[in-house]
Amino acid sequence: MLIYKILTAPQWDELRRLGQTDGAPVDVADGFVHFSTAAQLRETAARHFAGQQDLWLLSLDADALGPALRWEPSRGGALFPHLYAPLRLADIVAAEALAVDADGRHQFPEEIP
Repeated sequence: MLIYKILTAPQWDELRRLGQTDGAPVDVADGFVHFSTAAQLRETAARHFAGQQDLWLLSLDADALGPALRWEPSRGGALFPHLYAPLRLADIVAAEALAVDADGRHQFPEEIP
């Protein structure tokens, strides 16, 4: 199962340069890296990245992250994937720029429902 992380361009650049990151400021503050499932991704983008450009969508294989990945309740009791370890560049399956349409909505790849 793929899970997803949205990073700003500077955060993505830093991850590529260093090979790992503790995540965005909210991740560092919470003590884990926040991820979303495909079903949660659009709401996450709308809630936390509304209208933002220069974003990157990272895809990771949840099973490959091992026991450091925990599924914990968040919005409305839904289980969200949280990584209690640094996000490593080597764990990323795919990364692509996340486009924004004229109305400020993020345009996700077709394979994400």
